[in-house]
Amino acid sequence: MIPPNPAEPDAATAGLAREVDGMRRLIAPLPARIDTLSGLVAELGETVAALAARKPPTPAPSWLMAPTDLEVTERLLDELAGWLAQVYLRYPDAVESFPDCWCWHPHVVEELLWLMHAWAAAYQGPAASVALAGDWHDRQRPGVVRRIKATAGVCSRENHQTRPGWPDQVTGAPTVPSEADLDRLGRWWAEARDEPAPEPPPSPDSRIGAALRGGPR
Repeated sequence: MIPPNPAEPDAATAGLAREVDGMRRLIAPLPARIDTLSGLVAELGETVAALAARKPPTPAPSWLMAPTDLEVTERLLDELAGWLAQVYLRYPDAVESFPDCWCWHPHVVEELLWLMHAWAAAYQGPAASVALAGDWHDRQRPGVVRRIKATAGVCSRENHQTRPGWPDQVTGAPTVPSEADLDRLGRWWAEARDEPAPEPPPSPDSRIGAALRGGPR
């Protein structure tokens, strides 16, 4: 009978010890990594909660596309009039170019409505900031003042009164030129845009002028 070699158990034990030591080294950093990961998850949860709580930007109402609802239009004008007195008309250049018939001009009301909401976003909204306020002062407000002055600054309430011999001030819905030809133009652009466009028919004014001159009708 061959006696057992006492060196063999020692070698096996040493190998097992090395494996255990290697596993300990692999496992040792895990608690710290788990703590770091837990902290990142907590921060992410706070960020998501803050984003969810933040109100989305509020779109400005449109006077030109306002619903045909008396309560809505009255509210828009009342809010706008209050803001004009408190903010817009505090600026001398705005006062100088502000016509007393401003509310008879739909495009002027439209300009002032969005400017009012831009001011509210800059000063009172959830994303209010010095940068937005600066942009309102440097670019938005002067732009509206300039456009109102150019399009209605010399107008007056008398221009909107109907009197014999007085020119009419157009304030209703505008007529889109050539609207009756849009179907033909749409078909041409969709199906044959590489070919010459269909020829437009003579306008009513040109036919009247030709008839008065005795030319072809």
